[in-house]
Amino acid sequence: MPRDHINEITAFLTVARERSFTRAAAELGVTPSALSHTVKGLEERLGLRLLSRTTRNVATTDAGERLLQRMGPLFEQVSAELDSITALRDKPAGTIRITCVDVAIELVFRPKLAEFLRRYPDISVEISMDYAFIDIVAERFDGGVRIGESIERDMVATRIGPDWRFCVVGAPAYFEHRPVPDTPQELGGHNCINMRMATAGGNLRWEFRSPEGEDFTLRVSGQATFSNAMLVLQGALDGLGLGYVPYVLAKPYLDDGRLMEVLSEWCPEYEGYHLYYPSRKLHSPAFAAFVEAMRYRN
Repeated sequence: MPRDHINEITAFLTVARERSFTRAAAELGVTPSALSHTVKGLEERLGLRLLSRTTRNVATTDAGERLLQRMGPLFEQVSAELDSITALRDKPAGTIRITCVDVAIELVFRPKLAEFLRRYPDISVEISMDYAFIDIVAERFDGGVRIGESIERDMVATRIGPDWRFCVVGAPAYFEHRPVPDTPQELGGHNCINMRMATAGGNLRWEFRSPEGEDFTLRVSGQATFSNAMLVLQGALDGLGLGYVPYVLAKPYLDDGRLMEVLSEWCPEYEGYHLYYPSRKLHSPAFAAFVEAMRYRN
């Protein structure tokens, strides 16, 4: 294939993915006008309109979407093959993009990331915090983090963290005016801090396990609702109510007395976090090194 044809297709694929000539031009290191000229040349050579342009956005036509779906994976594979050549170097290089929740950052990545980056100075790591179950392929992430039981079958999963559990916590000042609950059912008389979950279509249900081994969930109510566990934890520390957060986040504050845990015997453990990624994608040496560094070793 002539070089100019490759350049044209690369230009089109970048614009189609970014849905913007400006962002695509910045990624490719060219001007928007030059990029537009290149894409127009491809459209003229094919005799088909590939992109619909407006003053606000860019979208693929039916022909453009077909070309994106057919050629995009092929060019990604070529790019991955070229990246794999870095395996011949002493140190892997490149950028790794990961999507995960804040708990995984605290539990898994923060304890290991500094050493990993010191060991591989040519690798950059971008971590995006998101509670939604996003499509990591469509959003161009190398991998994502979930608990083992929620990973799709077409993904490869590597365990990166120990089993963990939620806990119910409150500030000592909160309990000066409220009784300590003995059972989850008594939470109805408490001011509970909710966490809004994009994946659940509402607030996170608090999950418990009875002494007889029966699992059940409760909807709780209160005056404060936040969008992530760190904010719920901070709300509990501020005395806004009872928070339902991962134990690993609350432990430092339980140890120094700024929080008190209740209902601990009712909180079950969950399978540890897993790093998941597409099984059919050829991964770079940089990503392979990242997976190995984050792997959980009991």
